[in-house]
Amino acid sequence: MFIEIGDFLNLRLKQMGIQHLFGVPGDFNLSYLEQVEADAQLEFIGNCNELNAAYAADGYARINGFAALTTTYGVGDLSAMNGIAGAYAENVPVVHISGTPPLHVVQKGTLVHHTLIDGNYDNIMNCMKEFTVAQTRLTPANAVSEIDRVLRQCFLERRPVHIQLASDITHVKIELTERSLDLSYPTVEPELLHSAVSKLCELIARAKRPALLIDNEASVFGVTSLLSDLSQKCAIPFASMLTAKNIMDEGSARYVGTYVGGASQPHVRHTIEQSDCLIGVGVRFSDVGTGVFTHQIATENYIEIKPYGLTIFGQDFPGIEIGQLLVELNKKVAPRKLAQPMLETQVQQPPDVSEQQKLSQDILWHYVERFLKEDDVIIGEVGTSNSALSGLKLPATAKYIAQPLWGSIGYTLPALLGSLLAAPERRQILFMGDGSFQLTVQELSTIIRHGLKPIIFLLNNGGYTIERLIMGENAAYNDIQDWNYTEIPRVFNGSQDYKSCVVETVGQLKQVLDNMHQFDGMSFIELKLPAMDAPFSLKKFASVIARFDYGDRGYEILKQRAQALPCKKAISF
Repeated sequence: MFIEIGDFLNLRLKQMGIQHLFGVPGDFNLSYLEQVEADAQLEFIGNCNELNAAYAADGYARINGFAALTTTYGVGDLSAMNGIAGAYAENVPVVHISGTPPLHVVQKGTLVHHTLIDGNYDNIMNCMKEFTVAQTRLTPANAVSEIDRVLRQCFLERRPVHIQLASDITHVKIELTERSLDLSYPTVEPELLHSAVSKLCELIARAKRPALLIDNEASVFGVTSLLSDLSQKCAIPFASMLTAKNIMDEGSARYVGTYVGGASQPHVRHTIEQSDCLIGVGVRFSDVGTGVFTHQIATENYIEIKPYGLTIFGQDFPGIEIGQLLVELNKKVAPRKLAQPMLETQVQQPPDVSEQQKLSQDILWHYVERFLKEDDVIIGEVGTSNSALSGLKLPATAKYIAQPLWGSIGYTLPALLGSLLAAPERRQILFMGDGSFQLTVQELSTIIRHGLKPIIFLLNNGGYTIERLIMGENAAYNDIQDWNYTEIPRVFNGSQDYKSCVVETVGQLKQVLDNMHQFDGMSFIELKLPAMDAPFSLKKFASVIARFDYGDRGYEILKQRAQALPCKKAISF
């Protein structure tokens, strides 16, 4: 049996669980898009630009497991690159399909549009090699083996891959293989696995203060339930990194909080840094996750579990796959009793303030915490939103999406589109600043076009608050044009019902949140907030970052210079 190359690629995408393909049409991928259009099980989602398509694919993959996008060669690829790089940094498996000029053009170096007109067809591939874990240029001879190779690497490493599909070969037929795409992990050599598990069992048994420190790779590679079982069986307290918000139940009696190096709560820092058997799972000690490198982890007591590797107090066990390791560890490890009672989490009540009081960050997040429900998808934009949400106790089954490591502002609105399409049955809530919103606002049009119904809270604080906190409180470069934000859904001409409003006071916020359940449509709420108002954690982080970025001397010079300059533009609401 024979199948067209483009159809074979689509078959493999569907075997990965992908039902939507994001992207922007261009002359070099139109032949492939015809095949997508003809596939009843795969829907093309046209985005407003390629960057947004990459962000949307990222958001889709965080819910669905895997995602795909298509762009046209050169101009489309490079426009999508920032989003693909972000997916690489954050361990998000995205398949990037680039429609290239005809294969004979590429092979002969013919000078065509969307290239640098120099006959070089390796430059885009070379760029993509920096931000993907596997790449290929398909031909009729290699299509089957190369598609399977690249997609398997996407599965194994949970990072983006890049496929170049020439416009003149998408409809060329190849022989269809009977085997499905191999989505299994390599089996660990039994003796090596037994040795590693035995060593871990021994160390856990004799430890007086064992602890788990869990980062986002635990969720990416699907082992959070195994870690929960281990924590419960052995009464091991666990903390999450700031980059792993709510990937395990924060209501668990064994959850001690978020570890952020020196910025951690004292009991969290003590639990992690004083542990005599600290098991780090997928941990990456970045500036964001460590309070700008203020962590103090004793390497002689540190066990590092990676997706395909294990280090025990400096001894390496290469080739250990994380899932098989934890399955065997849970079978073999001896149960332990809790050495001391865990701290009880205190439920914070909203402050008792007048309904006429102007909205502030502190008041806002008290009410938001009570508004969130089980199974919500909550998306927080980098800045005040992510900083505040990271400090809230979220419902156990809620999914939290952010981009704390790559930190590209504007990411969350297109990511919301992707997550909505991956799980339209779940309530999805976006918190986003006005500066970020202006970067990717076009994708609200796509959300409306597909009749999706998110709740969007736009935090209007008059520009780039996170940047103002770092440097330039009154500088013009941190200002943006104030828009009539609540009019934007009408501009995008949606046929579905939507509700938009402006919230300036505590009373208005309470009314909006109380009435939310009565409306079945998209909600767009603009929250008016002071320009320099921010969660305490963000203010503290910004001060540390400023000194880290500029050095103590540079920070003081720039601060004095900024204070000496007159304010060029007043910020008002």
